[in-house]
Amino acid sequence: MRLSIALLLTACLFGLSVKTSHSQDWQELKGEHFLVYFTDGGNFAKDVLGESENYYRRIASDLGYPRYSNFWTWDNRVKIYIYPDRESFLKVTGQAGWSEGMADYKKKEIVSYAWKEGFLESLLPHEIAHLVFRDFVGFKGEVPLWLDEGVAQWTEEAKRSAYKAMSKAYLGKNTLLSLEDMMKLDIRNLNETARIHIRSIRPKDSDRVILFIGGEELVNAYYLQAVSIVGFLIEKYGAGSFTDFCRELRDGKSMQEALSRAYPASIRGIDELEEKWLSYLQEGENR
Repeated sequence: MRLSIALLLTACLFGLSVKTSHSQDWQELKGEHFLVYFTDGGNFAKDVLGESENYYRRIASDLGYPRYSNFWTWDNRVKIYIYPDRESFLKVTGQAGWSEGMADYKKKEIVSYAWKEGFLESLLPHEIAHLVFRDFVGFKGEVPLWLDEGVAQWTEEAKRSAYKAMSKAYLGKNTLLSLEDMMKLDIRNLNETARIHIRSIRPKDSDRVILFIGGEELVNAYYLQAVSIVGFLIEKYGAGSFTDFCRELRDGKSMQEALSRAYPASIRGIDELEEKWLSYLQEGENR
């Protein structure tokens, strides 16, 4: 089964800061926590603003974010730029050709383009989750990129069933990346999807082995595993423990320490997380 990027994920990246120059003739809509900038399609922009406010409240609540009076309000509101087409979005942001949107934490901006199918249901909650998550955990601790991406994808509720089915498919094909490799891989630097990459994988019935994998398949595997691991932690052990895990990372604990503190009776480190997650997938595969 070939899994395309478009089917698997909303291809979005999270960046610390990206050089963008928003020189369009923008119209503006104002909300409590968001400012939406657009060039045409006023009704679509209104939908974006309304859904953004809804997603913000749900995601902040799910992550246990301590809301306070000036969080994303007034001058701290998040700016959403909606370019008229994909070409102009890619030109301004310099994103990889497979990207559909991006979130910039330092500027508190979400940047994408006007595409109807999946924008409100997938891209919007995905990018808002990036910003809320990073506001919660910060950048000082040992927070791996896959965790950030996994949280963002988990907010795309309509896709969760598909993610689970695809995870089982990758398990069956023995093409799951090792968690050790996931910790090191910065998918934001993968611009050439046509290249062949050498990665470490973790087959379900053996130790780590080497896999030669195409760039597109590597992107698919990375994003899929990110959301699969986050979903496993939340569904298996509860949202409360996951919030505790994120809070430990925010407070400067290493991944090993954060896992052992949040899941003291179950997961005492990265290797055990990988083993428990693979067992969870295999149990689902056999059901």
